[in-house]
Amino acid sequence: MGVFDRARDLGGRGFRGGLSTMGDFQKFIMRGNVVDLAIGIVIGAAFNSVIQSFVKDIVTPLIPVPQGLNGITYKVPYTHAIMNISDLINVIISFLIIALVVYFFVVKPINAMEDGYNRLHPKEKEAPTTRDCPYCLSTIPLGATRCAYCTAQLPPADAPAAQAR
Repeated sequence: MGVFDRARDLGGRGFRGGLSTMGDFQKFIMRGNVVDLAIGIVIGAAFNSVIQSFVKDIVTPLIPVPQGLNGITYKVPYTHAIMNISDLINVIISFLIIALVVYFFVVKPINAMEDGYNRLHPKEKEAPTTRDCPYCLSTIPLGATRCAYCTAQLPPADAPAAQAR
């Protein structure tokens, strides 16, 4: 039995099933949100390098430390390894700057746009699906004619509205 005979035995799909899967994969990759995510990651990496350079070259020299922030190290007594504290401080400052930029230039404007949209297009209140039993005050479905908790016979749900007319 050859390869093509085995492919025919797979329910007639053969190699076309694999090509169909590749077509589905291509549709998935070309979807807008996947492409947008890839672009966001690339832009984020470039933005990260700009912020790292900004912190290391401009912000760090402005911090009043006696020897400057570039030379703070600590030697571990037992292993004689050197911990570079200044790099950690640079990364923390970079993180805070990135968080501030994202908050003020992305989160705040999007929240303002959503608030404006919600003011212009208020959500309609949904019709109630439950009501309270007048005898035991349990929550029951709107269309129930008998309470599941106290077994009291109930008036139809629209009866009070009809009596109010």
